[in-house]
Amino acid sequence: MADKRLLAKIYGRVQGVGFRYFARELGRSMNLSGYVRNLPGGEVEVMAEGNEGLLAKYLGALRVGPTRAHVERVDAVWGEPTGEFYGFAAKA
Repeated sequence: MADKRLLAKIYGRVQGVGFRYFARELGRSMNLSGYVRNLPGGEVEVMAEGNEGLLAKYLGALRVGPTRAHVERVDAVWGEPTGEFYGFAAKA
């Protein structure tokens, strides 16, 4: 499968429950690149690039989240990768 870019916005109880750590560590373990960050409205944003099949699995995990999270909705937009990221980071 080709490389793709995934932009996901996760809604629900996703801040203050370890979601950024969960998303960062999972992204790293899957050899994806990109970032995860909290948004001012209480959502979490994830930008990830890598193998399309791995990104689909990653998206499935984001829909569940870590144990303390309660994911209500995930909006996902697929695109072409830019190669601008090195590694996977959690941003403030």
